[in-house]
Amino acid sequence: MNFETQYINDRQMELNMGPQHPSTHGVLRFIVTTDGELIEKVVPDVGYLHRSIEKIGEKVSYHGFMPYTDRVDYVSAMTANHAYARSIEKMANIEVPKRGHYLRMLADELCRLASHLIAIGTYPMDIGAVTPFVHALREREKINDLLEELCGARLTYNYMRIGGVSFDIPQQFVSKTKVFLQEFAIFLDELDRMLSENTIFIQRVANLAAITTKDAIAYGLVGPNLRATGLHYDLRKDQPYACYNELDFEVPVGKGEQGILGDCYDRFIVRVEEMKQSAKMIRQIIDNLPEGPIIGKAPKTIREKDTSSYASVESSRGELGFFVVANGTANAHRVKIRSGSFAAISMLEKIAQGVFIADLVAIIASLDLVAPEIDR
Repeated sequence: MNFETQYINDRQMELNMGPQHPSTHGVLRFIVTTDGELIEKVVPDVGYLHRSIEKIGEKVSYHGFMPYTDRVDYVSAMTANHAYARSIEKMANIEVPKRGHYLRMLADELCRLASHLIAIGTYPMDIGAVTPFVHALREREKINDLLEELCGARLTYNYMRIGGVSFDIPQQFVSKTKVFLQEFAIFLDELDRMLSENTIFIQRVANLAAITTKDAIAYGLVGPNLRATGLHYDLRKDQPYACYNELDFEVPVGKGEQGILGDCYDRFIVRVEEMKQSAKMIRQIIDNLPEGPIIGKAPKTIREKDTSSYASVESSRGELGFFVVANGTANAHRVKIRSGSFAAISMLEKIAQGVFIADLVAIIASLDLVAPEIDR
């Protein structure tokens, strides 16, 4: 497993997992103290992917920082675009037209599907099942094709703008999206048979690394990792933004159906159910897309003085927020990003105690950690 070993005493070993380990989903390093095959302690060691994005936000213009937000979470970049745009719009009192809101929600939910497909595809692959990943990647490529038609990019989109979005939907986009949704519904049924109801997979991840709601709140968990503990909390429902209050959808939560509430299986199944809800939302968005402009009036140079704003969205990994401080210049005085993966990795030290070394990979995968959200 690409471990580097150091003996502490006759009983304990210190294993160095990463930063090039394939199952850490990025350049992350975990210092693992073991007693035989049992883990006594896991200490995350981050910083290998630090790019100083928050400091860059203080050196470029408000509009010029938008492409950099893609790099905060390159698996779910649309939501990072959205969160930053919302923060600046709140600060400068910029109105977004309704069609702009709907196109943002469309982009966000397509991106959420693409992100969750990576999460639920790599999860079984990390513990030995390759086939589900191939199926998930096939569906993700279809989404990438749609997003490429929408904005010209497949990963780092730079689609949203302060005040709206950069492009309207192209011709045939709605019809192609409806075809994709029909095929995607079939895939979700296949996924249930391959994984959700798979006895081997359930035995591998059920009852493993359960997180209580109390601990999740104490550690600042958000998104599917929080909802898997049974807590009904989603910014799209509890603090509606854009036009999410006009959509009909449910918020999936963990139920402990195959084991302990809040275990690795619950974190998996919540993401599967969220994909079903995102597909439901996309259908409503394209069926009710309003007419009108896609972007509102925003000054070319934003110069807000002695003010600050915080705005967040429900990203694929939970609340992703931007706190921006202005001082009257064309650049932000301070930029601070709040991300879900940073909170989730802090939980690892608690939930990985006492499990087998072989289970650590499954726990990391269940949290859906993305390295750039941790190392900003």
